[in-house]
Amino acid sequence: MKIQPSDKALLDWAGDSLAIGLFEDAVELTGELAKLDEQFAGVLKELIAEEEFTAKAYSTIFTRVSAGGSIRKVILVGLGKPEALKLETLRRAAAAVAKVAKKQKSKTLAVSFPVWNNQPAATAQAITEGTQLALYQDIRFKSEPEDKGAKIETVDLLGLSGQEAAITLANHIVSGVILARELVAAPANEVTPITLAETARAIATEHGIEVTILEREDCEKLGMGAFLGVAQASDLPPKFIHLTYKPEGTPKRKLAIIGKGLTFDSGGLNIKGAGSGIETMKIDMGGAGATLGAAKAIAQIKPDVEVHFISAATENMISGHAMHPGDILRASNGKTIEVNNTDAEGRLTLADALVYTDKLGVDAMVDLATLTGACVIALGDDIAGLYTNDDAVASQLQQAAETAGEKLWRMPMEEKYFEGLKSGIADMKNTGPRPGGSITAALFLKQFIKDTPWAHLDIAGPVWTDKENGYNSSGATGYGVRTLVNWVLAQ
Repeated sequence: MKIQPSDKALLDWAGDSLAIGLFEDAVELTGELAKLDEQFAGVLKELIAEEEFTAKAYSTIFTRVSAGGSIRKVILVGLGKPEALKLETLRRAAAAVAKVAKKQKSKTLAVSFPVWNNQPAATAQAITEGTQLALYQDIRFKSEPEDKGAKIETVDLLGLSGQEAAITLANHIVSGVILARELVAAPANEVTPITLAETARAIATEHGIEVTILEREDCEKLGMGAFLGVAQASDLPPKFIHLTYKPEGTPKRKLAIIGKGLTFDSGGLNIKGAGSGIETMKIDMGGAGATLGAAKAIAQIKPDVEVHFISAATENMISGHAMHPGDILRASNGKTIEVNNTDAEGRLTLADALVYTDKLGVDAMVDLATLTGACVIALGDDIAGLYTNDDAVASQLQQAAETAGEKLWRMPMEEKYFEGLKSGIADMKNTGPRPGGSITAALFLKQFIKDTPWAHLDIAGPVWTDKENGYNSSGATGYGVRTLVNWVLAQ
């Protein structure tokens, strides 16, 4: 599918389906729309009246307008109240249109939406993202894909001529989101720590960036006892992944993104029981998926910022070699951890990843992790939790998420709660009491950073959706990629 800008007017475009965005309670056809309706003998006005269409956000109606004319069908999509128009509105409206056009077997589609905030580039990018993401389907594991209908081949963005760069930017970002979706959605027998390392190498080779993969022996030399404690029960070797994008010339800033990379989480000896969601624990590498997706996008966009992408990848399994509840692990910064719950393993892998990253001399670092069910209880399935003591980083990430349409909410870092992690025989335990569980998890991570500005994103909720939602099909969402890319580009 090719998405391209167009300077054609509504009355001049020819193709299968023409999609027009209308604001809520402002559906009277005037100006160019009135002339278009005249061309179709008043069928649009009649359709609006018959369907009682008020243009509520993302609602759609459509009709066939001619058998032999220049346009076969017209799709009307609601944009909600004009004062509430956001980039996310355009993104989701484009998704709604794309789904209708596909179902109607349209090969060519034109989209006519208002320009958001006098910013045609941002408008073109949002429409492109919504269209591409809505039409993506993961059919890798189906022997006979159900979708055998006609595909949309071209999408013209009317009134957005000259926005080729914005469309290209959107395509790069979408490629990263789709990579993240595919990594998270694939089962644990397909995506292993080895697979994640191979994916990192493929990104490095294709886009000319640096890659280092530390093997178990390398991690042992660095004293990564927390990470290796989690990895010791798996038959598959752990992989510590470090991708580095460097721009030409002196970078404006140096950043790091760290993703939790548990390709399957059994819970360890504190095994997850029936009804615990163990069958979905392939998604526990959602942070690593977003990190690699962001790496792929950034490597194509080539900003003037140096970015490090890091993940300590392993499985959390059960065997005679498994760490026991009560074991004491020593992280690479020398801190000791009493393991009072082997199912709180992600923070152990992140501990050594954060120590490693903190030594790189970056200006700021962000980690993403499907870390706690407590965050889902607090914020639901659609919103990630943001934990940081750095107001500047918090503001940057909140703005990046707002632009991306990925929901984020800043949570408190209540230092007093760290008392719940105190151990009588080690520096800390890996879990605290049930109340405030997502906060104590963030406070645990904080112990493995010195002075680098840092933020933690708990993405346990939005990394997966059971129901189709806007431009997200059911399954993996690729959450975090677009926010991370926006954060990097805003530096």
